[in-house]
Amino acid sequence: MTEFVRNISPPPGAVATVSDASPIHYMVKIELFSLLAKSAVETFESGIFEAGGYKWKLVLYPNGNKSRNVKDYISLYLAMVDTSSLPPGWEVNVIFRLFLLDQITDSYLVIQAGKERSFHGLKLECGFDHFIQLSTFNDARHGFLLGDTCVLGAEVYVCGERSRGKGEVLSMAKEPPTGKYTWKIVNFSKLDEKPEESPLFRTGDHQWYGYFII
Repeated sequence: MTEFVRNISPPPGAVATVSDASPIHYMVKIELFSLLAKSAVETFESGIFEAGGYKWKLVLYPNGNKSRNVKDYISLYLAMVDTSSLPPGWEVNVIFRLFLLDQITDSYLVIQAGKERSFHGLKLECGFDHFIQLSTFNDARHGFLLGDTCVLGAEVYVCGERSRGKGEVLSMAKEPPTGKYTWKIVNFSKLDEKPEESPLFRTGDHQWYGYFII
């Protein structure tokens, strides 16, 4: 059974419902939540799970996503992982639902975006900056945090996938590796007009060689 939630405001652009059914793809139980919230660690990442032929994880900000200026809310996102084997220009469209267990009624608050969300090489994470207000979450009358424990979950349904053609990602190194290689050429005067190649040498994570033509 699923019912609309009338006393909890959903995040912008999302719908909040209540469901008696547990999430079918993933659940995570967090004990001693207060220690997580008070620690210096800003995020918690769940284990990896599979749904729709892809791999995912949940990313939780117990005090809100500060990089997006979120205060007084919990932020919760779905992130796609292990995408290196996908073709260039890939895009996966999904509908996903994020769950929070009401431990008093044994039912779930379910937050779902009002439309499909697209994941691709430049956007590996989607979700809700304002998943639930901290004052509501911490209020024991709602049953979301009891005994300093909460339970989250996710369902992910792939609606479509495509490749948008060629693509690339430029990754800049803050401290690029430096290296020096000395190539000693013997009998230089006897070289002909063919290109002369040096032995392979390594700098950073790559191998290189030099060459010249007389």
